[in-house]
Amino acid sequence: MTLTLGQVRGRASISRRGSLPVVILIVLLAAGIIPPFVFLLYSSLHHLDSEGAFGAFTFAHFAAIFGSRSFGSTLLNSLIYSFGSALLALVIGAAQAWLAERTDASLRQLLYVASIVSLGIPYVLYIVAWLLLLGKAGPVNLLLQQVFGGTTPYINVYSLGGMIFVEGLLWSPLAFLLLSPVFRNSDASFEEAASICGAGLVATLRHVTLGMARPALLALGLLVFIKASEAFEVPALVGLPGSARVFTSTIYTELTLAIPPNSGMAAAFGVLLLVIMAVLLQVYARIAAQSHRYQTVTGKNFRPRVTRLGRWRYAAGALIAAIPLVVVVIPLATILWAALLPFYQPFSIKALPLLGVANFVQVLHSPSFQGAIANTLILGASVATLVTALSAVAGWCVARRMPGGRLLDALVALPLVFPAIVLGLAFLEIFVHGGGGIYGTLLSLVIVSVIAYMPYGLRYAQLGVIQIHPELEEAAAVAGARRAMGFIRVVLPLLVPALISCWLFIFLLAVRAVSLLLLLTGSDSQIVSVALFDLWNNGQIGEVAALGCIWTAVMTVFSVAFLVVARRYQLPIG
Repeated sequence: MTLTLGQVRGRASISRRGSLPVVILIVLLAAGIIPPFVFLLYSSLHHLDSEGAFGAFTFAHFAAIFGSRSFGSTLLNSLIYSFGSALLALVIGAAQAWLAERTDASLRQLLYVASIVSLGIPYVLYIVAWLLLLGKAGPVNLLLQQVFGGTTPYINVYSLGGMIFVEGLLWSPLAFLLLSPVFRNSDASFEEAASICGAGLVATLRHVTLGMARPALLALGLLVFIKASEAFEVPALVGLPGSARVFTSTIYTELTLAIPPNSGMAAAFGVLLLVIMAVLLQVYARIAAQSHRYQTVTGKNFRPRVTRLGRWRYAAGALIAAIPLVVVVIPLATILWAALLPFYQPFSIKALPLLGVANFVQVLHSPSFQGAIANTLILGASVATLVTALSAVAGWCVARRMPGGRLLDALVALPLVFPAIVLGLAFLEIFVHGGGGIYGTLLSLVIVSVIAYMPYGLRYAQLGVIQIHPELEEAAAVAGARRAMGFIRVVLPLLVPALISCWLFIFLLAVRAVSLLLLLTGSDSQIVSVALFDLWNNGQIGEVAALGCIWTAVMTVFSVAFLVVARRYQLPIG
């Protein structure tokens, strides 16, 4: 393309004028992102006096960690838990994605429906469902005792194995959604060639289909490994009662169970976990960058060859029906059953007359629960709006490679290094020691959530801007429009689908968060996810179930809207 002198000048002026929003964003984000690093490190290297003020410099916290007999077991538990959860989620998700996208198995749409519903289930509620199902007096153990005899529970969910099972199932629907495009868009010619050469279904699947999907599988497996390493809900609700501790649950116990709270030790554990996350994320970025080597070029309406399963088609359909049944239907049915009972007991015919809506009435008429729902909706909408607005500008600056864009990109990505519980701990230190009285307010939750979810918002906005050709902005500049006006008039209207998807995704993240905000909520800033956590710890099963059912129904609406927009405009799921 040949540029006129006016276009060249327009490009130069665009570049110069474009640096201003970058500078503004860098200053704003640095003010919110850098202090957590500083306060966390400072807290880990200082004593706290009796009044909660910082004392002398010390390495005692790190020395106590590495000198503790429990450190080795905690590290080993964290590794086993993260690897096992990733492997389970990957196996279930890949099996679902292959059956749904590459075979003629029946009932394939059930997988998509179940995945949509799963996005609306709060993490705590899902965990509670499996604790009720697999508990010592749960229906699964009672059934096993009736079949095989004995009075001792056959399954101990409060164990490392129980943590792996629940966490793996928790991530399996998202693994399916992320792997589905991989199998949908893969080139079938290699599989056809293998078939012509005499390779059977299993050999072709193992050596060709999974071989081409290997980078995506490795990247997703590492992603789930990272998420499990920083997960808090399962370790807290499943692991702690069984003394199966990992890094995140240890941080929580140092702050809540130690007398007095040992924030210095918690900060030291947080620093160690932060370093581990930084290394893992670097490895993840390298693996994800290699995926382009396995990509194939296809048309927009390309559809790969469907594998005919023959007599195994209906068996595959039965497997497809079984996976949503175990992952979604049974847990939700358990929660609904608990919500309809005045006190929880396993399913039985004798309990049917006890069913009622008293728990739902109590939740809907309780001022505290009404306040939690209102706070959560305000939090989700505020965070989603702020993140989307900031991400639109930041994504534009980064995608157009404005001066300072790389620094802005790196700055926004920094919160990814922080596990949620560690970021919450860092801001707890900030708000307590110099927060200007905003600790425990809804404003503090909004600030922390915006910082935590900016990396995800930037990803959506950046991908959206990349799909908009810069010549459109150059034409506007040649016509005399300023860079800001070109962004508002040209880029922003074309970016709307990506921003809608971004808003919905950030909203779902913000309203489901527990570990990020658990240490920061106050009496006037209670939110649904933290309320569910507290209710379960207080033994209020009926209220947990009723509030969870109501909230799941609300969140499912947002989940459906998000997936419809994402699939309609071929945007990333997560």
